[in-house]
Amino acid sequence: MNQIDLVGQTAVVTGGAQGIGYAIAERLVASGAKVALWDMNAELLAAAVGRLGQPAQAVTVNIANYDAVAAAVVETEAKVGPIDILVHSAGIAGKNAPLEEYDLDEWRRVIDIDLNGAFYVNRAVIPGMKARNYGRIVNIASIAGKEGNPNASAYAAAKAGVIGMTKALGKEVAKYDIAVNAITPATAKTRILDELKPEFIDYMLSRIPRGRFLEVNEAANMVAWLVSRENSFTTASVFDLSGGRATY
Repeated sequence: MNQIDLVGQTAVVTGGAQGIGYAIAERLVASGAKVALWDMNAELLAAAVGRLGQPAQAVTVNIANYDAVAAAVVETEAKVGPIDILVHSAGIAGKNAPLEEYDLDEWRRVIDIDLNGAFYVNRAVIPGMKARNYGRIVNIASIAGKEGNPNASAYAAAKAGVIGMTKALGKEVAKYDIAVNAITPATAKTRILDELKPEFIDYMLSRIPRGRFLEVNEAANMVAWLVSRENSFTTASVFDLSGGRATY
């Protein structure tokens, strides 16, 4: 493992209690950062913080509620310190159905968590980063946001929105030494798959030239550099993590 220096940095990782979010938090702690894990599941949060040890703190928050997100920023800064790094990983897959049959409430749920939640979290941390003239943000989008997945229109639309938002925000705050980038992973074997039909999971695997799913530590390795001071120029960009699936 290459050593990334994040000593003295404070990071927020949403969805940090499990899956890709936890793997990223683990890598950031190993690199010297203090990390606040944001998640809705208090039980999973407590277990994750217990494994990570003293550099980690738990903040229970529903990212689909802006007031709760704003309060989480205040709580994080009191517990851990001013936020230098945001890795936004929290999200859901949503149900599988053709667009013309897609349940309206389920569409709203996916958009509210995966797109509005990303907006809320980014919006809440930016003022402090601008005031300190420094920040690093990585939004976890998806290859579905680039290519679309059949029978997953809500998820694809939300993740495409995250990509567009990332590009816009990165341009807005570039002069403050704030880098805002996104990664577009292919499917990883995490609990997000629990929402999906087996045939849909098989379809996604068949689309990956590597012939396997993403390992969560592979996502963590890419993110660790993107949130470091070494990433001093690249912003408003999207980094592919699809095992060769992406066509652009």
